Amino acid sequence: MRRGQPLPPESRLHQTALFAPPVSEEDLYDVVDVLAEISEETGRAIPQIAVNWLLTRRTVASVIIGARNEAQLRQNLGAVGWALAPEYLEKLEAATARTAPYPYFPYYRQAGFARLNPPIVATAP
Repeated sequence: MRRGQPLPPESRLHQTALFAPPVSEEDLYDVVDVLAEISEETGRAIPQIAVNWLLTRRTVASVIIGARNEAQLRQNLGAVGWALAPEYLEKLEAATARTAPYPYFPYYRQAGFARLNPPIVATAP
């Protein structure tokens, strides 16, 4: 999905958008633009960057992969075993920062959850 281009015919965004809180297309494209920029700089696929980033978020308990075929599954599984550099995490946080629309779940509750549950502190071995 790219700004100014129609969605690919195989995209499931048409169906899944009905089951989530509304997000403007401009907000979606802003995030895709940052993912594409990071992809070019790192050589990683956009889905790998997206899944890797989601795995770093304290408010995300699990990531469900919905691959349509083996190639897509393998690409998504390539999201583990490496870490995005802090500057890329900051870019993604900035691109996705939004005021939580009350009373939508999970945005409203996730914001409170993150404040009440500080990150785990690593201890020395």
